[in-house]
Amino acid sequence: MKKTFISKTETETISLAAQIAKVAEKGDVFALYGTLGMGKSVFARGFIQTLCQAEEVPSPTFTLVQEYDAPDFVIYHFDLYRLKAPDEVFELGFEEAVYGGVCLIEWPEKAGSWLPRDIFRVEFSADGDQRIISISSDSTSKNNRLEQIK
Repeated sequence: MKKTFISKTETETISLAAQIAKVAEKGDVFALYGTLGMGKSVFARGFIQTLCQAEEVPSPTFTLVQEYDAPDFVIYHFDLYRLKAPDEVFELGFEEAVYGGVCLIEWPEKAGSWLPRDIFRVEFSADGDQRIISISSDSTSKNNRLEQIK
């Protein structure tokens, strides 16, 4: 199943991320695909701020991963852009994160075959000034939660 949303502003992207954050469960992986400037970091910030009330949510471009304590799980925000090889994810605590928390992964293709199969695939693309955000999953239970997003 694939659900597609149109976002005309950063505020709309943040609002979508907030809705998705509210249906997130421990063990979820949100793989954020898209080129530079498409809104992946804006989406991640909105998701994290919804659950953690964090004022500052810096992009983990240089640290590669940031952790945030949410009420029911830890959120791991990965930016894998600077990885040189897929197995470098293990130096970041990737395995513990994907099984023990909720992961937001920017540039997930850099994880190669280490990216779990049961994920929410979130794709960002541009159509003029607006963003097309498509979310899909092969999981029935994940798709049931996606149905709650308007």
